[in-house]
Amino acid sequence: MVHPYLRRRNGEEPVDYPDDRIRAVLEKTLGVPIFQEQAMRLAVVAAGFTPGEADQLRRAMGAWRRKGVIEVFRKKLLEGMRANGYPQEFAERIFKQLSGFGEYGFPESHAASFALLVYVSAWLKRYYPAAFTAALINSQPMGFYAPGQLIGDARKHGVEVRPIDVNCSEWDCTLPACGLAQPNEFHVATEQGCAKPQAMLRLGFRLINGLSRAAADQLVAARASGSFVSWNDFIHRTRLPSAVLKKLAQADVFRSLGLTRREALWRALPSQEVLPLFERVEEEEPAAPLPPMSALQEVVADYGAAGMTLRQHPVSFLRPALEQRGVVPAAALTTLKNGMRLKVAGLVLLRQRPATAKGITFVTLEDETGIINLIVRQEIWERYRRAAKTAKIMLAHGTLQRQKEIIHVLVTKLENFSAKLAIEAQSRDFR
Repeated sequence: MVHPYLRRRNGEEPVDYPDDRIRAVLEKTLGVPIFQEQAMRLAVVAAGFTPGEADQLRRAMGAWRRKGVIEVFRKKLLEGMRANGYPQEFAERIFKQLSGFGEYGFPESHAASFALLVYVSAWLKRYYPAAFTAALINSQPMGFYAPGQLIGDARKHGVEVRPIDVNCSEWDCTLPACGLAQPNEFHVATEQGCAKPQAMLRLGFRLINGLSRAAADQLVAARASGSFVSWNDFIHRTRLPSAVLKKLAQADVFRSLGLTRREALWRALPSQEVLPLFERVEEEEPAAPLPPMSALQEVVADYGAAGMTLRQHPVSFLRPALEQRGVVPAAALTTLKNGMRLKVAGLVLLRQRPATAKGITFVTLEDETGIINLIVRQEIWERYRRAAKTAKIMLAHGTLQRQKEIIHVLVTKLENFSAKLAIEAQSRDFR
């Protein structure tokens, strides 16, 4: 029902009605039944149903989990429409459309409610992107996209995202603001003082894998008397156990204390614990001379600790190898011709197989330039099942499908590219 309606709204398909009775029911949706109320009125007006029978039809449309329930009305609908002078083709088309309600149909009031939520959410995302993103992350787990993707989208829309830090972060993601003027104009409190650059978001401790709320609250409470000035000061005031210190160090949250990830991890080892006799000593023993981590190691460590990074996108490290394979980046898809054979690759964000998709799985990939949407038919999924189900980084062969701004890749082959980059990234899978 959706596609015929959109084609008619865009002027790509003529709007017609068999007679004025049908026009009265379907004019507001351009001749296509969209809402349950319209289906009930059609049954009465076009097929001679009684109000009671129309309500039974509504109940059948609502029982979408039970296959074939609406089929019991097929004969009466088709015969009723033919008896009222409607052609067979029209009757069959209407029944096919009504059958779609068995999966997606809902009342017009529900549509209006959802539309209002979408409008308000879109307005907030447009004018207050930092607040919108913070609210979504603080409500996790929910929705299709993980925090890493929400944060990446916010950064693309001008939000300055600051990392988790022992001297700045709370449990939740926060907006370090010292005033608010017009939409998108935040007076933000930076380390250098108050400024008015752009929306800002400070990531919270909730993003650290395995860190408990109690441990984070204990840290924040200890910080109430002032910022931490050294490692010894931090462990003396927080009294956090070594296991928690290790999780914090792995998440690289001690930068404001002048400690790199490796230096903090070294200090978090049980053997490095400060004994009571020395815990108030202000001078700290110099850290062991540890070799710096490479850019790739930092990114891999970020994903291991928090499932995301504010550094380079992991796929960017594979780009030379991907270019050798002729892999096209996401940003280039808008410039290529419809029907072109190509290869794409990216981090797997999402796998979704709706019950109505006849076995098709929709996979979303992300590379350093953008998003790639894959359509994987059931036979392709089964043929490359291991890669399809387990790949964290996926390489897909297929055909480009472009319809205006909508771009997909119809997949013909899948490869698991995860071994090229040992990264702990988790997709969200819905089946």
